[in-house]
Amino acid sequence: MNDTPDRPRTRWGVFTQPDFRLLWTGETVSGLGNGITAVALPLIAVELLDVSSTAVGLLAGAVWLPWLLVGLPVGAWVDRMHKRPLMITCDLVAVAALVSVPLAAWLDALTFQHLVVVATICGTAAVCFNTAYHSYIRIVLDGRDLLEGNAKLQGSEATTRVAGPGVAGLLAQTLGAVTALVADAVTFLISAVCLKRISVVEPDRAPDEERVPLRRQIMEGLRFVGRDRYLRPMVTWGAVINMALMGYQAVQVVFLVRTVGLNPGMVGLLLTSGSTGGIAGALVATRVSRRFGTARGLLLLQIATAPFVLLLPMTTAGPGLLLFAMGAFVVGIGVSVANVVVGSFRQTYCPPDMLGRVVATAMMINHSTIPIGSVLGGVLGDTVGYRQAMWIMTGVVALSWLILAMSPMRHERDLPQAHEPGEAHARSC
Repeated sequence: MNDTPDRPRTRWGVFTQPDFRLLWTGETVSGLGNGITAVALPLIAVELLDVSSTAVGLLAGAVWLPWLLVGLPVGAWVDRMHKRPLMITCDLVAVAALVSVPLAAWLDALTFQHLVVVATICGTAAVCFNTAYHSYIRIVLDGRDLLEGNAKLQGSEATTRVAGPGVAGLLAQTLGAVTALVADAVTFLISAVCLKRISVVEPDRAPDEERVPLRRQIMEGLRFVGRDRYLRPMVTWGAVINMALMGYQAVQVVFLVRTVGLNPGMVGLLLTSGSTGGIAGALVATRVSRRFGTARGLLLLQIATAPFVLLLPMTTAGPGLLLFAMGAFVVGIGVSVANVVVGSFRQTYCPPDMLGRVVATAMMINHSTIPIGSVLGGVLGDTVGYRQAMWIMTGVVALSWLILAMSPMRHERDLPQAHEPGEAHARSC
């Protein structure tokens, strides 16, 4: 960890530290690139290759499939190595993969299989990068600045989720979807340069820290989550809602282009305006938790916001576009508040020596259903129609709060602040 002397607090906070500015810039630009990739690749598949919605679903799923394949081992593996070289390598791998798409297109050799491979490579790089940077911030910042630094990084992550689709749509409209990937590759190159300039030295691991087998560490995290009466329903809810969210998101670009009749620029703008709910949710999460309690507030907000997702399949051209923007905005508030509450709960509830593995386990399970939802949404789009597929998948989102309602939190105002040793394990015996 960066042991710096006490500094007087300023209005700029942790941004006065050069190493954190570089880390924040690298993570933010990399996050923007991920957002552009998620929209630009489906646009290329739809406009240039004229693929079906099933193919678009497969492509969207390929970005998230690495979480299912390598999420758990990466979580334990990253703890055993230096973080910054890994993050730089991830950025450079993404650059090479993305640049290969316009090169193939200009040579008239681009295929759908090529796009799937690029999506899978970029997804794998994102898994490794995201896992590493959550640990690396503890090296860049000292203890008293961790909370502020995490808040800054979470804020930039929410902003890039909003800006990414809009930037992708505008680039595709002005330069073409293929050329937009060149700009996308530049964002990862900037991230690598920023990370390279960080001066803090990572500490070497003690020789005995690698004696615990990787498989044993992974299984300890799985058992802890699976046996805990709070974490288990949270992870189940996260897996279900991620599957349903990606189910309609996999077909929404095709739905907006082919059914509603929008151009790429308007698609990106519409996705951006709807996604601003994520930022709004981050701003109100603390107030909701204080007013209603962490458990009750989380549950009430999901009951209130989830049904708004049913406005999305009602979308039509003209004034009907407001239905999509309003639905996505309100649902984004609910999902964002849930991310803040659940993430903070894990940090205070889990034993410190288990936190990394618990987070990795939860993220793997939650992300593992994303490719399933992507493929399911695409298949439904081709078999029953794009609008009907949107109805089916948004219907699952609208009812997903029932999982939380059946958990112990329905009886409590606040979630517990600390895990009681032996409690969860005793229940499973």
